[in-house]
Amino acid sequence: MLRHPGAFNSICARRGRTCDPTLFRRTRRLASVATLSNHEIRLGQPLHGFTLKRQKHVPELQLTAYELQHDRTGAEYLHIDRDDKNNVFSIAFKTNPPDNTGVPHILEHTTLCGSEKYPIRDPFFKMLPRSLSNFMNAFTSSDHTSYPFATTNRQDFSNLLSVYLDATLNPLLKEHDFRQEGWRIGPKNPGQQQETQDSDDTLVFKGVVYNEMKGQMSDASYLYYIRFQDHIFPAINNSGGDPQKMTDLNYGDLKSFHAKNYHPSNAKLFTYGNMPLADHVAEISRRLDRFDSSQADRNIKVPINLSEGPLYLTVKGPTDPLVDKEMQYKTSTSWLMGDTSDMVESFALRIMSSLLLDGYGSPLYRALIESGLGPDWSPNTGYDSGGKVGIFSVGLNGVRKEDVPKVKEAIGASLREIYETGFDDSKIDGLLHQAELALKHKTANFGMGIMQRLQPGWFNGSDPLDMLAWNETINAFKTNCAQEDYLKDLLDKYLLNENCLTFTMEPDENYGASLREEEDARLAKEIAGMTQSFGSETEARAELINQELKLIDVQSKAPTEDLSCLPSVHVQDVPRELERKPVRDSKVGDVKVQWREASTNGLTYFRAINALEGLPADLRILLPLFTDSLMRLGTKDKTMEQLEDLIKLKTGGIAVSYHSSTSPHDIFKATEGLSLSGYALDSNILAMYELLSTLIHETNFEGPEAESRVRELLQGTANGALGSIASAGHSYARRHAEAGLTPQGLLNEQIGGLTQVQRTASLASRPSSEGLSDIMAKLRAIQDFAVTNSPGFRVAITCGAESVFRNESALQGFLSTLDRSSKIPALDESRALDTNFGTKTFFSLPYQVYYSALALPTAPYTHISSAPLQILSQLLTHKHLHHEIREKGGAYGGGAYSRGLSGLFGFYSYRDPNPQNTLKVINDAGCWARDKRWTDQDLEEAKLSVFQSVDAPESVSDEGMTRFLSGVDEDMEQRKREQLLDVKKEDVVEVAQKYLVEGMGQARVAVLGEDKELFKDSEGWETKRLQMAEGSGGEPEM
Repeated sequence: MLRHPGAFNSICARRGRTCDPTLFRRTRRLASVATLSNHEIRLGQPLHGFTLKRQKHVPELQLTAYELQHDRTGAEYLHIDRDDKNNVFSIAFKTNPPDNTGVPHILEHTTLCGSEKYPIRDPFFKMLPRSLSNFMNAFTSSDHTSYPFATTNRQDFSNLLSVYLDATLNPLLKEHDFRQEGWRIGPKNPGQQQETQDSDDTLVFKGVVYNEMKGQMSDASYLYYIRFQDHIFPAINNSGGDPQKMTDLNYGDLKSFHAKNYHPSNAKLFTYGNMPLADHVAEISRRLDRFDSSQADRNIKVPINLSEGPLYLTVKGPTDPLVDKEMQYKTSTSWLMGDTSDMVESFALRIMSSLLLDGYGSPLYRALIESGLGPDWSPNTGYDSGGKVGIFSVGLNGVRKEDVPKVKEAIGASLREIYETGFDDSKIDGLLHQAELALKHKTANFGMGIMQRLQPGWFNGSDPLDMLAWNETINAFKTNCAQEDYLKDLLDKYLLNENCLTFTMEPDENYGASLREEEDARLAKEIAGMTQSFGSETEARAELINQELKLIDVQSKAPTEDLSCLPSVHVQDVPRELERKPVRDSKVGDVKVQWREASTNGLTYFRAINALEGLPADLRILLPLFTDSLMRLGTKDKTMEQLEDLIKLKTGGIAVSYHSSTSPHDIFKATEGLSLSGYALDSNILAMYELLSTLIHETNFEGPEAESRVRELLQGTANGALGSIASAGHSYARRHAEAGLTPQGLLNEQIGGLTQVQRTASLASRPSSEGLSDIMAKLRAIQDFAVTNSPGFRVAITCGAESVFRNESALQGFLSTLDRSSKIPALDESRALDTNFGTKTFFSLPYQVYYSALALPTAPYTHISSAPLQILSQLLTHKHLHHEIREKGGAYGGGAYSRGLSGLFGFYSYRDPNPQNTLKVINDAGCWARDKRWTDQDLEEAKLSVFQSVDAPESVSDEGMTRFLSGVDEDMEQRKREQLLDVKKEDVVEVAQKYLVEGMGQARVAVLGEDKELFKDSEGWETKRLQMAEGSGGEPEM
């Protein structure tokens, strides 16, 4: 998996946020209270070939860190001892990319295709259903590659540790795996041994990573970010790979890169949790001792020198059909900051970044977005501390050509004004309060989160023990802040100068066509080269087809391989009894309250749902805009800036969002409503309720200023929509396919699907002269009934037993501020949304690859078929679809899913070059599953796959939420658990026949991608185009 931590994880100022999530990344994920390590290890003491160099106890994070080094190879090893059953492992290597061919990314894939100890095809993917892990993956970052997993099972940890170490240090790296995962030229649909109706010998570029990166480059936000990185950080090439350069990579280059970089001397190992350090060290050392010390490219790269700025660069990029054609520019200005290994200064710069960018009241938001220069931040906006030198960037998407220079001018003017006025101490206090709550907030994924936070700095010269020393950093920051003008001096030092890069992407209407032409020319050149080698094009073509058929032969043998060399846990390791988290019910007036009393470190978690019955579709589709508006408009008495400051000072965050759920007994019954949520220190519960009440009842939807800000929200959402679809196109395809099947499917599509995207783009494109008065009236109507003190309102509270009385009293006060009831207005539905969803729909979008989904209705959660359907989805994914869609078809991802609660079964493909072939595989999947001779081992693996998510660790704030949100109580969960464990082979065959073979006539299909006339009206396909509405504010044109 490609990961550029600086790309999106470090964007610090997204519209509607009240706090920078990267600011406190080091403490956001906490697990259970720890006891100190009981290992009697002394500094300098040898331990299974390692030596303990340093150790540090960090009481605020309830952990002890041990830094070790392997004596023979110099491999660095960090172990974090913490009383957390969710144990984590990672091995990572410094992988500075030598060029833009994506060799680190392709190597990440091919290392997992077989190793010396596990000489089978794809042991990584074959381990997925043989494990109880709650996380298994691999990541290619800009300058390092990591292989992490997490599990609560001791035997599982040992199994995965063995597989991961052998995969990375001793991979087979076979040439056919390079061709499958990297790139090759082959027939689009080879006819194999004989010609078939679906064969197509047209030669094309193929390869899993090649198609993944074509999809990645279709995301305009990613494209802008990576082109920005190309110019500000030319010393770091594109580790993911540019498809235009990827075909320059050969098999020998791959093997050489592995030999040079995947060596213990170039590795950093990480373990976390409550399993003994000595056990880990013994096994790891056994694997490393066969190696000697080696040299690799461990150089720490730095950005270009901007000391003689300013520098201006412009590149071309694609147009966005959902955005005004006059607002297609992206531009940003960036400065180099200090050495990120200075923990205190780097933290201070994060604070400063948040003060400048976070929230609607921030000075740069007001100067750039509220002023109308652009609707949303550019993808690189924020403080990026992922490298040796920090980079601070500010920019906008959706800028008019004539406004591009004004953006930089406005940034400079705003920064100078801030320097004159200084930073508000109360805003700094609010950010530090968020840090306090982050320390207290218990989550299930702390170990994985801390690994991901430490690695970038660790590879770039930062001390991992310093990065863990949270209180030391905070206290030093506070000491510095006590000195006059500390943050102002940093602002002056780094940003009040012209030593900067202004990077602009201008729209090119022919961008997509140019990419296609370039790929065609590159393909022709490659074929011409082979023609010269083989003497004729016919011979060259025959050789390419022969190579493809050989690869298919290798792929076809994989499903019947003997996997006995692979370790596995077993279904008997899965407890038959559910681990229960008791809740109790009470009533406050007419309102039902669910209580979960647990150890929460002095925090109270609040959630409420107000059921909305009879909600017209024309109001429902505006609910996302309504909830966004609550966090944007302010009240008559308080600006949004003042409200944001209070939220940071008094809570860990509050939110209002849409909620819907299918009945566990009937898939054709669904409920919907608005959800309120928030958490705060027990001492701040009243303040949290007051803020929620203020936002719900007092948000001001009146006047031209409110209308202007709603338009701003619409334009910002529309501006980022195309990129959101590109990064999760299969999810949008699934929503649209499901929309025509059940009420829940329709609700999901209207709220978060392509229907919502099109409506938002349509409203965003309305001329200012036409106004949004009708929309404002509907938003006010929603406000009247959004939250009421009625039998349809229910509450869930998670808190410590000591704070129950305080919570009851505070809740009574909050409920007393709510209206008793309010009728939902009946609107004229003559222009309501189209709820007729065709059986086969193709969405034409400017992407280089496709996303597809097929969905069909099955059975409710409590039905006897629900459990075998879940098992069937795993069997199809791991035993059939991964092989056909990814390995043979070249898609980045594909599989089956069974939504147990919503009663829907489906299939999907992701970044798929050949959706027609994928749909054929999917349509035949039911018969394949029905006729397959399933083994006991097949069922065992499928059950393990299901229980990876069923038994995944749960954050304290989520305990009891399944019951509250869906009506599925623990007795129902226990029955389903037993049903899953007891599924038999004949049960799988029966549901495959009933639902996937006989029920295929009810299926709905959606495909997203470039319109090449692959899906024709004559074959029953309806083609739709997402675009801005023509003319004035009409209905969505879908």
